[in-house]
Amino acid sequence: MLLHDRGHSGRVLHTPAGDAPADAVFAGLIDRLEKNGTLGREEFLYLLRNCRGANLRLLFDRAATVRRKVYGHTIFLRGLIEFTNHCRNNCLYCGIRAGNTRAERYRLSADEILACCRQGYELGFRTFVLQGGEDPGFADEALAAVVRAVKAAYPDTAVTLSVGERSREVYQFFRQAGADRYLLRHETATAAHYRQLHPAGMDWENRMRCLQDLRELGFQTGCGFMVGSPFQRDEELAEELLFLSRFRPEMAGIGPFIPHYQTPFGSYPAGSAEVTLALLAMIRIMLKTVLLPATTALGTLLPDGRERGILAGANVIMPNLSPESVREKYLLYNNKLHTGCEAAEAVEQLKQSLRQIGCEAVIDRGDCRKDFCDV
Repeated sequence: MLLHDRGHSGRVLHTPAGDAPADAVFAGLIDRLEKNGTLGREEFLYLLRNCRGANLRLLFDRAATVRRKVYGHTIFLRGLIEFTNHCRNNCLYCGIRAGNTRAERYRLSADEILACCRQGYELGFRTFVLQGGEDPGFADEALAAVVRAVKAAYPDTAVTLSVGERSREVYQFFRQAGADRYLLRHETATAAHYRQLHPAGMDWENRMRCLQDLRELGFQTGCGFMVGSPFQRDEELAEELLFLSRFRPEMAGIGPFIPHYQTPFGSYPAGSAEVTLALLAMIRIMLKTVLLPATTALGTLLPDGRERGILAGANVIMPNLSPESVREKYLLYNNKLHTGCEAAEAVEQLKQSLRQIGCEAVIDRGDCRKDFCDV
């Protein structure tokens, strides 16, 4: 039973108890997933429907072993700057959707973003994640200028953008400005499910086009999905795993669906944190070198969600570098965390929390290890 990273002492987090072995079919599928990097649809369904007891212990143990083999005990920290909550889109699940007239809107200036980066650099962050809604009021040229300024001031850092769908030409413009990575959560790998989560006018095929453009333009590309979103079944989750096995992103951001009370899905139940942890583990085993965050949403549902995410195979945490005055306004879902270890200024508390489970936060860009060879 994995209670902390091997070779270190640490506090005990909840894991399933018992000494019975994993079932032979489950164990064999985990072996094949690690060896081949994919499974068939029915085989993924078998894993999803049998994540309990000894099977779950095996899954978490194998995922943590793979993470240590590739990245050791290292955990990468990213400074998250949520620079605008204006958005032209009306996604049915999102608290900053255009139709939410009660959202208190804000938009940081270039100087405010750069001040966040300056604070983050002094705290030891070497990746900055600039995230926002698809804001027509923040020009692409202005964002590119911010990227250039960050790279000029801090040349040993990486800049990740997460600002939604753009044309290929705009993505290329951002790349030429110096952006290293781009995170665009696809939210679901199934076109019919995408239409259930988004209004008319938003197109799953265009989201897939964006991801392909980003990959071809040389970004370290990230995608991701919600776990337990409305209308999602085991079959949709199997499709998520199949999509990731084909696309093989450098980053994958997944977290449980959490409703926002001012959206059409406000009365829907939250997704399962336990299922999210199992999926993190499967993704780590399948995509050995992937940069995999333990998300804020996971920490929102579980008091030890960040630590349990790391023990399930995650290797990235993104504390919030945004000005304290705006953190409560970037409310994508109910009760979103933005204080305590989620806040960048508490980075020493976060590091201590990681040491207690046998991991170490490092001052590093934390690039995907494409050079890794599993021999």
